[in-house]
Amino acid sequence: MKAIIRRELKNYLKNPFFWIGLFFIVFQMYQILSPYLHIHYYQQGEAAEELAEENIGDADITDGYVPTDEGKRMELACELVKRDMAQELNMTEEEAGEILAKMRREDMSLEEMEIRLAEDYNFYTKYGIRYYYDISEFHKGSAGEINDYLDRSLSEHSYSYYLGRKFTDFCGLFLGFTAMLLLAFLFIRDTKRDTWELLHTKPVSASAYICGKAMGGFLAMVLLWGFLTLLFGGMCEYAGIQNGFPVSFPVFFAAAAVYILPNLLMIACVYTAAALVFKNPLPAVPVLFLYMIYSNMGSRGPDGNYGYFGRPLAIMVRFPGKFFETEQPPLVLLNQTFLICASVLLLILSISIWKRRRIY
Repeated sequence: MKAIIRRELKNYLKNPFFWIGLFFIVFQMYQILSPYLHIHYYQQGEAAEELAEENIGDADITDGYVPTDEGKRMELACELVKRDMAQELNMTEEEAGEILAKMRREDMSLEEMEIRLAEDYNFYTKYGIRYYYDISEFHKGSAGEINDYLDRSLSEHSYSYYLGRKFTDFCGLFLGFTAMLLLAFLFIRDTKRDTWELLHTKPVSASAYICGKAMGGFLAMVLLWGFLTLLFGGMCEYAGIQNGFPVSFPVFFAAAAVYILPNLLMIACVYTAAALVFKNPLPAVPVLFLYMIYSNMGSRGPDGNYGYFGRPLAIMVRFPGKFFETEQPPLVLLNQTFLICASVLLLILSISIWKRRRIY
């Protein structure tokens, strides 16, 4: 089995697509993670750049924006609505502000405010009060607010913890699709007609051959994963130390291992099973493509809001959201355990199929 694993690793290291995939992932990952590597404490008098209104919804600490408390959030939303009212109803902003202030004193909900404005003033907000309220979740912070937010967040977890989740989010995505393409080469040579029949006459055991092939492909993907983890984990350590943040490489490494490696193992085992069932690994490509889409799909949560909550046996773990506000999908650790178990079952199935076709 060791000889088979070594052969597969050598084959991948000689494959130009392996290196093209690595270069592509490094380039894309750096573009995505670079803003997070430049998060820093603000000096007195240093100010964040004001974002355009249409971009505020995506604002994060990387832009110098911090969470808004409930009272101020409503105030910011009303400021934007007040501006629209003044423009469309030919009234002053003071008059519009008084109307909104009166509704707030009556403790009206956002929906009730929209209905009142439509019925009493024939005013329909350009985007809706709810929209303005949502984009006011974060606001441009002062140096003091930004530094306080950094201190609060980093007192709960290290910088490596937060960046590790963002790394996992995007690295898992890119590595998943890269593995889907590269592992198609795993059985290409062996499933050629003459080679396939000849392999069934060789004295190598079914378990040694199947496990050797699957582990060879998996370990080739682990090489990619390991390089990326060391590279960006090192960047995380350097950036964190430079900016005075607490860092922990083991935390970064653990997140990358737990949330990515079981997914790569599952992809390798799906290719192995497909190659044995169809005598060709290529039918697994469209299946895995759909599997990746399924794994990346959002859904409605218990609160009725649409978001990413993870799916059973998903081969991708995502951490959408603001840098300091990401949440682990429900039951994700159980799901990763199930992936390992499912991978083992696929290997057992593949070994069984190989034995049935063996020529003695």
